[in-house]
Amino acid sequence: MRDAALPTVLVVEDDAAINEVVVRRLQREGLSVTAAFSGTEARLLLDQRPVDLVICDLMLPGMMGEDVVRSLRDAQCDVSVIVISAKASAADKVALLGMGADDYLGKPFDLDELAARVQVQLRRRGATAFAAAHDAIRAGRWVIDRAAHTLSVDGRAVALTRTEFNMAELLASHPGRVFTKQQLFEHAQGEPYQAQSSTVNAHISNLRAKLKPTGTAEYIQTVWGIGFKFDAADSLKVS
Repeated sequence: MRDAALPTVLVVEDDAAINEVVVRRLQREGLSVTAAFSGTEARLLLDQRPVDLVICDLMLPGMMGEDVVRSLRDAQCDVSVIVISAKASAADKVALLGMGADDYLGKPFDLDELAARVQVQLRRRGATAFAAAHDAIRAGRWVIDRAAHTLSVDGRAVALTRTEFNMAELLASHPGRVFTKQQLFEHAQGEPYQAQSSTVNAHISNLRAKLKPTGTAEYIQTVWGIGFKFDAADSLKVS
Protein backbone atom coordinates (compact mmCIF):
# COMPACT_ATOMS: atom_id res chain seq x y z
CA MET A 1 0.00 0.00 0.00
CA ARG A 2 1.50 3.29 -1.03
CA ASP A 3 1.77 6.43 1.08
CA ALA A 4 -0.85 8.82 -0.28
CA ALA A 5 1.37 11.75 0.71
CA LEU A 6 4.10 10.72 -1.73
CA PRO A 7 4.03 11.82 -5.36
CA THR A 8 3.35 8.79 -7.56
CA VAL A 9 5.16 7.73 -10.74
CA LEU A 10 4.47 4.94 -13.23
CA VAL A 11 7.50 3.72 -15.18
CA VAL A 12 6.49 2.05 -18.46
CA GLU A 13 9.52 0.28 -19.94
CA ASP A 14 9.70 -3.26 -21.34
CA ASP A 15 13.45 -3.61 -20.74
CA ALA A 16 13.45 -5.08 -17.23
CA ALA A 17 16.99 -3.92 -16.39
CA ILE A 18 16.30 -0.30 -17.36
CA ASN A 19 12.93 -0.36 -15.62
CA GLU A 20 14.49 -1.62 -12.38
CA VAL A 21 17.28 0.98 -12.40
CA VAL A 22 14.84 3.84 -12.98
CA VAL A 23 12.40 2.60 -10.33
CA ARG A 24 15.11 2.21 -7.70
CA ARG A 25 16.53 5.66 -8.37
CA LEU A 26 13.17 7.41 -8.16
CA GLN A 27 12.25 5.51 -5.00
CA ARG A 28 15.43 6.84 -3.44
CA GLU A 29 14.21 10.33 -4.25
CA GLY A 30 11.14 9.86 -2.06
CA LEU A 31 8.62 8.82 -4.69
CA SER A 32 6.03 6.05 -4.78
CA VAL A 33 6.96 4.20 -7.99
CA THR A 34 5.15 1.44 -9.88
CA ALA A 35 6.57 -0.50 -12.82
CA ALA A 36 4.75 -1.57 -15.98
CA PHE A 37 6.32 -3.58 -18.80
CA SER A 38 3.84 -3.02 -21.62
CA GLY A 39 1.50 -0.32 -22.83
CA THR A 40 -1.50 -2.53 -22.11
CA GLU A 41 -0.39 -3.11 -18.52
CA ALA A 42 0.19 0.63 -18.09
CA ARG A 43 -3.36 1.46 -19.21
CA LEU A 44 -4.82 -1.14 -16.84
CA LEU A 45 -2.85 0.29 -13.92
CA LEU A 46 -3.79 3.86 -14.81
CA ASP A 47 -7.47 2.90 -14.98
CA GLN A 48 -7.19 1.43 -11.47
CA ARG A 49 -5.45 4.34 -9.81
CA PRO A 50 -4.26 7.77 -10.97
CA VAL A 51 -0.62 8.82 -10.71
CA ASP A 52 1.15 12.17 -10.79
CA LEU A 53 3.62 11.32 -13.56
CA VAL A 54 4.17 8.67 -16.23
CA ILE A 55 7.60 7.86 -17.66
CA CYS A 56 6.90 6.02 -20.90
CA ASP A 57 9.01 4.28 -23.54
CA LEU A 58 7.65 4.21 -27.09
CA MET A 59 8.57 0.75 -28.36
CA LEU A 60 6.32 -1.33 -26.10
CA PRO A 61 4.56 -4.68 -26.45
CA GLY A 62 0.78 -4.47 -26.57
CA MET A 63 -0.20 -0.83 -26.75
CA MET A 64 2.58 1.37 -28.16
CA GLY A 65 3.88 4.29 -26.10
CA GLU A 66 2.41 6.85 -28.49
CA ASP A 67 -1.00 5.27 -27.98
CA VAL A 68 -0.58 5.37 -24.21
CA VAL A 69 0.16 9.10 -24.35
CA ARG A 70 -2.68 9.75 -26.78
CA SER A 71 -5.18 7.79 -24.69
CA LEU A 72 -4.25 9.76 -21.57
CA ARG A 73 -4.83 13.05 -23.32
CA ASP A 74 -8.02 11.88 -25.03
CA ALA A 75 -9.33 10.94 -21.59
CA GLN A 76 -8.19 14.35 -20.30
CA CYS A 77 -6.15 12.70 -17.54
CA ASP A 78 -4.37 15.22 -15.35
CA VAL A 79 -0.99 13.49 -15.38
CA SER A 80 2.48 14.63 -16.45
CA VAL A 81 4.17 12.50 -19.11
CA ILE A 82 7.89 12.13 -19.83
CA VAL A 83 8.71 10.05 -22.90
CA ILE A 84 12.01 8.12 -23.03
CA SER A 85 12.95 6.63 -26.37
CA ALA A 86 15.72 5.85 -28.82
CA LYS A 87 13.67 7.82 -31.35
CA ALA A 88 15.43 11.15 -31.04
CA SER A 89 14.78 13.07 -34.26
CA ALA A 90 13.38 16.58 -34.06
CA ALA A 91 10.26 15.39 -35.91
CA ASP A 92 9.67 12.64 -33.31
CA LYS A 93 9.98 15.11 -30.45
CA VAL A 94 7.65 17.64 -32.07
CA ALA A 95 5.05 14.95 -32.78
CA LEU A 96 5.12 13.61 -29.22
CA LEU A 97 4.94 17.04 -27.62
CA GLY A 98 2.09 17.83 -29.98
CA MET A 99 0.09 14.79 -28.88
CA GLY A 100 0.49 15.70 -25.22
CA ALA A 101 3.85 14.60 -23.79
CA ASP A 102 5.26 17.13 -21.33
CA ASP A 103 8.93 16.25 -21.88
CA TYR A 104 11.14 13.97 -23.96
CA LEU A 105 14.44 12.29 -23.14
CA GLY A 106 16.42 10.30 -25.71
CA LYS A 107 18.07 6.96 -24.97
CA PRO A 108 20.62 6.34 -23.65
CA PHE A 109 19.88 8.79 -20.86
CA ASP A 110 21.52 9.85 -17.61
CA LEU A 111 19.65 9.05 -14.39
CA ASP A 112 20.57 12.42 -12.92
CA GLU A 113 19.01 14.20 -15.90
CA LEU A 114 15.88 12.06 -15.71
CA ALA A 115 15.55 12.79 -11.98
CA ALA A 116 15.92 16.51 -12.67
CA ARG A 117 13.20 16.40 -15.33
CA VAL A 118 10.91 14.48 -13.00
CA GLN A 119 11.56 17.15 -10.39
CA VAL A 120 10.52 19.89 -12.79
CA GLN A 121 7.28 18.16 -13.74
CA LEU A 122 6.32 17.37 -10.14
CA ARG A 123 7.02 20.90 -9.01
CA ARG A 124 4.82 22.21 -11.79
CA ARG A 125 2.08 20.01 -10.39
CA GLY A 126 2.81 21.14 -6.86
CA ALA A 127 4.09 17.70 -5.79
CA THR A 128 7.10 18.37 -3.57
CA ALA A 129 8.96 15.07 -3.64
CA PHE A 130 12.24 16.88 -4.01
CA ALA A 131 11.98 19.16 -0.99
CA ALA A 132 14.99 21.27 -0.11
CA ALA A 133 15.55 19.15 2.97
CA HIS A 134 16.29 16.18 0.73
CA ASP A 135 18.86 18.06 -1.34
CA ALA A 136 21.58 17.82 1.33
CA ILE A 137 22.94 14.81 3.18
CA ARG A 138 24.99 15.10 6.36
CA ALA A 139 26.88 11.90 7.10
CA GLY A 140 29.72 11.98 9.58
CA ARG A 141 31.91 14.89 8.49
CA TRP A 142 30.57 14.76 4.95
CA VAL A 143 28.03 17.16 3.53
CA ILE A 144 26.67 16.07 0.15
CA ASP A 145 24.71 18.66 -1.82
CA ARG A 146 22.63 16.80 -4.40
CA ALA A 147 21.53 19.95 -6.20
CA ALA A 148 25.08 21.29 -6.56
CA HIS A 149 26.54 17.79 -7.04
CA THR A 150 29.28 18.42 -4.47
CA LEU A 151 30.79 16.61 -1.51
CA SER A 152 32.56 18.62 1.18
CA VAL A 153 34.36 17.64 4.37
CA ASP A 154 34.46 20.21 7.18
CA GLY A 155 33.46 22.86 4.65
CA ARG A 156 36.15 21.99 2.11
CA ALA A 157 35.00 20.63 -1.25
CA VAL A 158 36.47 17.39 -2.59
CA ALA A 159 36.74 17.29 -6.39
CA LEU A 160 34.99 14.13 -7.62
CA THR A 161 34.00 12.75 -10.98
CA ARG A 162 30.31 12.17 -11.67
CA THR A 163 30.70 8.44 -11.05
CA GLU A 164 32.61 8.94 -7.79
CA PHE A 165 30.02 11.43 -6.55
CA ASN A 166 27.11 9.15 -7.39
CA MET A 167 28.71 6.23 -5.53
CA ALA A 168 29.51 8.38 -2.49
CA GLU A 169 25.98 9.83 -2.49
CA LEU A 170 24.35 6.39 -2.62
CA LEU A 171 26.49 4.99 0.20
CA ALA A 172 26.10 8.03 2.46
CA SER A 173 22.32 8.09 1.91
CA HIS A 174 22.04 4.65 3.54
CA PRO A 175 24.58 4.36 6.39
CA GLY A 176 25.32 0.78 7.31
CA ARG A 177 23.58 -0.72 4.28
CA VAL A 178 25.75 -2.93 2.07
CA PHE A 179 25.56 -2.25 -1.67
CA THR A 180 26.77 -4.76 -4.23
CA LYS A 181 29.10 -3.74 -7.02
CA GLN A 182 26.22 -4.15 -9.45
CA GLN A 183 24.02 -1.77 -7.45
CA LEU A 184 26.79 0.82 -7.22
CA PHE A 185 27.58 0.59 -10.93
CA GLU A 186 23.97 0.87 -12.07
CA HIS A 187 23.27 3.81 -9.77
CA ALA A 188 26.43 5.66 -10.78
CA GLN A 189 26.28 4.98 -14.51
CA GLY A 190 22.54 4.78 -15.09
CA GLU A 191 22.79 1.63 -17.19
CA PRO A 192 22.66 -2.14 -16.66
CA TYR A 193 25.72 -3.73 -15.08
CA GLN A 194 27.97 -5.12 -17.81
CA ALA A 195 31.41 -4.33 -16.42
CA GLN A 196 34.00 -6.39 -14.62
CA SER A 197 34.01 -5.99 -10.85
CA SER A 198 37.40 -4.30 -11.12
CA THR A 199 35.69 -1.25 -12.66
CA VAL A 200 33.78 -0.52 -9.46
CA ASN A 201 36.86 -1.33 -7.38
CA ALA A 202 38.84 1.24 -9.36
CA HIS A 203 36.24 3.98 -8.78
CA ILE A 204 36.08 3.21 -5.06
CA SER A 205 39.89 3.21 -4.87
CA ASN A 206 40.03 6.63 -6.57
CA LEU A 207 37.30 7.96 -4.27
CA ARG A 208 39.16 6.79 -1.17
CA ALA A 209 42.39 8.33 -2.44
CA LYS A 210 40.70 11.72 -2.84
CA LEU A 211 39.16 11.44 0.62
CA LYS A 212 42.36 10.30 2.34
CA PRO A 213 43.68 13.85 3.00
CA THR A 214 40.40 14.64 4.80
CA GLY A 215 40.73 11.65 7.14
CA THR A 216 37.39 10.22 6.02
CA ALA A 217 38.45 7.61 3.47
CA GLU A 218 37.56 4.86 5.95
CA TYR A 219 33.93 5.93 5.89
CA ILE A 220 33.72 3.67 2.82
CA GLN A 221 34.16 0.14 4.09
CA THR A 222 34.64 -3.06 2.12
CA VAL A 223 32.32 -5.95 2.92
CA TRP A 224 34.23 -8.89 1.53
CA GLY A 225 32.40 -11.01 -1.00
CA ILE A 226 29.47 -8.57 -1.20
CA GLY A 227 30.38 -4.93 -1.84
CA PHE A 228 30.73 -1.70 0.11
CA LYS A 229 28.99 0.30 2.83
CA PHE A 230 29.22 3.70 4.52
CA ASP A 231 29.81 3.76 8.26
CA ALA A 232 31.29 6.85 9.86
CA ALA A 233 30.83 5.50 13.39
CA ASP A 234 32.73 2.27 12.82
CA SER A 235 35.54 4.03 11.02
CA LEU A 236 36.02 6.34 13.96
CA LYS A 237 36.15 3.39 16.37
CA VAL A 238 38.99 1.66 14.57
CA SER A 239 41.06 4.72 13.78
